[in-house]
Amino acid sequence: MPIAAVVLVGINLRPFITGIGPLASSIHRHTGLGLQGMALLTLVPMLLMGILAFAAPALESAVGARRAVLFALAAICGGCALRLLAGSGAALVATAALIGAGGAVVQAVFPGMIKRAFPRHTGPVMGLYSAMLMGGGALGAMLSPLVAEASGSWAAGLACFALPALLAVLVARVSLPADARTGPGRRTTQALLARPRTWLLMACFGLVNGGYSSVVAWLAPAYQMQGWSPAASAGLLATLAAAQALAALALPAIARKQADRRPWLWLTLGMQALGFTGLALAPGWAPYALAAILGAGLGGWFALSMGVALDHLPDPAQAGALTALMQGGGFILAALPPWLVAALHELSASYVPGWSWHLACVGLVAGLSVRFSPDSYGPAMAPPHSRPAPSAILWQSVQGSAPRTRPHHHRRNSNEH
Repeated sequence: MPIAAVVLVGINLRPFITGIGPLASSIHRHTGLGLQGMALLTLVPMLLMGILAFAAPALESAVGARRAVLFALAAICGGCALRLLAGSGAALVATAALIGAGGAVVQAVFPGMIKRAFPRHTGPVMGLYSAMLMGGGALGAMLSPLVAEASGSWAAGLACFALPALLAVLVARVSLPADARTGPGRRTTQALLARPRTWLLMACFGLVNGGYSSVVAWLAPAYQMQGWSPAASAGLLATLAAAQALAALALPAIARKQADRRPWLWLTLGMQALGFTGLALAPGWAPYALAAILGAGLGGWFALSMGVALDHLPDPAQAGALTALMQGGGFILAALPPWLVAALHELSASYVPGWSWHLACVGLVAGLSVRFSPDSYGPAMAPPHSRPAPSAILWQSVQGSAPRTRPHHHRRNSNEH
């Protein structure tokens, strides 16, 4: 798989979401969508990214990862193109569903393809993929208002993203590798869902990415309420997305020689806490700096958490299935906060309660992340019958010889990334 395919696939997975915020006032005027209706344009794609991710391992097993990604990219392209004809709020939400379904399949299947194609460089390549995903967010925020202003049509500002999606389809068709003989299948999914660690990864991923979904939905409208123009607020959102991309690219590369990624995870959570605190208490103080700090925290977390999930299992198919499930449960959680922030705003006429909610979520994830020690990967993902009984653990701990359940070859695999 060439790096160009990683770049083009990643860059098409966010513009259809980040392009909405800068055009929120125009969309409201022409479709009548209120704040909670506008939240559906973020909620629906995120929710589908979550729901369909659970079916992705079975889909990969049935049709192959290559075909699944190609069909999904085509759905993104078609959904963006249809937005040119979407004259009502219902039609716009329907296109969001189609695009979200395509994005769901790509995000669930593609990380496993990366691990299979780059077994010794999974961390840096996942960082590049995450950076391009965030860079696509910057592209969406900047390009949608420019195209809308030049064409005189907000629909054209959203539909223009069909062109990079079409290019991704063409490049992926000639460059993606042939499928492995077997996919992860339904049994792998069921086995992973039986492990508490899978649910812990889902919870952390969802709580953090809920902050991302709220920010891309409401950062631009929040500053437009303070008198900012659509173009200026789009620049703020682009700053956030550019900082996400830089952090997603840099932090996995810096941390690649360390098996324990928790200090880096906590660094990104600290940046998120600072960003949300600033938005809640002093949004007028250095807004571009606040956007950059928050973006770096969100983007760095995304890339590092994907690496943590992939490190849990040495087999690419199983590791890909685990990341698919992490994103599945995570995006279901992440779909709800934009609507919650809108509802809190309608009750309080302020975005402060919404930003404060996400600040609390950051603190919760910081505590949960303590459990992501590399020594816990093997025991956490071991089949239930191979795990020592709690009584055996207690007895051997009393005698000073806790059982060793993590395979040595898995330790080597974790250090490769």
